[in-house]
Amino acid sequence: MKSDVILLGHGSGGKLSHQLLDDLIVPILSGIGQRDQNDAAVLDSPRGRLAFTTDSYVVDPIFFPGGNIGELAIHGTVNDLAMAGATPIAISVGLIIEEGLPVSELRQVLESMRDAAKQADVKIVTGDTKVVPRGKADKLFINTSGIGAIEHELQISGSSAQVGDKILVNGTIGDHGMAVLACREGLELESNITTDSAPLNSMVKELVDKLGSQLHTLRDPTRGGVATTLKEIALQSQVEITLQETALPIAPAVAGACSILGLDPLFVANEGKLLAFVAPEAAEQALAILQKHKYGQQAAIIGEVTARTTGKVRLQTTIGGLRAIEMLAGEQLPRIC
Repeated sequence: MKSDVILLGHGSGGKLSHQLLDDLIVPILSGIGQRDQNDAAVLDSPRGRLAFTTDSYVVDPIFFPGGNIGELAIHGTVNDLAMAGATPIAISVGLIIEEGLPVSELRQVLESMRDAAKQADVKIVTGDTKVVPRGKADKLFINTSGIGAIEHELQISGSSAQVGDKILVNGTIGDHGMAVLACREGLELESNITTDSAPLNSMVKELVDKLGSQLHTLRDPTRGGVATTLKEIALQSQVEITLQETALPIAPAVAGACSILGLDPLFVANEGKLLAFVAPEAAEQALAILQKHKYGQQAAIIGEVTARTTGKVRLQTTIGGLRAIEMLAGEQLPRIC
């Protein structure tokens, strides 16, 4: 790269565009040779069903404690596939870059994406790059799509929760949202809060392999947090969910920051957490599987499906009362992912 910043010409389709692709983006993300750079990637078709997902990432700022927009995009796509019980195969990457973005920052993001894909054992196989004028974006937006193979007969779905199911989470909640907010607002906290962004596909594979049909529902509680995700599942499955406030794993720093800012950790975004609904007789086995995994050491059983109703979520509070959980009317923390 001859330029230190992104220019409009890098999105023109001409020499500068090819230089950006050939010198920076392709070598870092995929290493695909020029002779194989076509309009579409050709993939071997796996046996079984396919899962397909797409998402866009506009997090502000693009660098935050413990991560950046690049690895967040890969982790998010991998995790969405994993929540369907799928093994990620391939990812596409669309970059919308604002003119003036330092090439050094773009390089750092791309290298993080490459490393995240390698960690999750998924390939980045195709993509697109566009450059927009200054002020028309906010440094960098990323769109990703992913394909995964479902190599089993299980029906893992938000509509599959059953009365009696125990609900597990693989660790502390609210870490990502508070890490981004603290960085964005320049908050000086006594304890550093870092993102929990992580690929969960290997964890899911263990749950699928060992629990089989006793695993009913998986979902990653990203925007809207644990509360919104559970409300969605309750509505899909037409069940009542009861959470135990005393069982919720919340890091003291996150709890303190939420208390100061008047936020509820249940509604704060996560990027490396999953919610698993499992048959009651499999709950302890599922907990042991999660706690043995490096991304699940603080896993906990946080509630259960208590009745067949029209989609209620309730929190059993520490003082013994029941609090109704509803979706927020708006977004508590915008541009978290």
